[in-house]
Amino acid sequence: MIKAVKFVSVFVTDQDAALAFYTQKLGFSVVTDQPMGPDARWIELRIPGAETGVVIMKPMMPDHRVGVVMNMAFVTDNVQKTYEELSARGVEFRQPPKPEPWGTSAIFADPDGNVFVLSSK
Repeated sequence: MIKAVKFVSVFVTDQDAALAFYTQKLGFSVVTDQPMGPDARWIELRIPGAETGVVIMKPMMPDHRVGVVMNMAFVTDNVQKTYEELSARGVEFRQPPKPEPWGTSAIFADPDGNVFVLSSK
């Protein structure tokens, strides 16, 4: 049976810029960075303390799109504190922390315009 999500893929135009963003601004670490065809690499990242990885890759098929709303959310214990820390590192937020009945969320984007939710548990 399925036990977990191994990784999610985020399509980017510039893997070096994306690697800098995800490691230096978001604090992810590199699991692997290997060649994958001409002008592309398989870059798998790990979120500290999490099992699910994030792969930053160039689009390889016509239906792969860069700069979209990603259907995933990152979880944090304190959205406001994480928002402040990431904002100080230069992360662009499209929505500051917003309390809702189900929890607090904020919305940010990577350099390619991929949009993510930052949410409390």
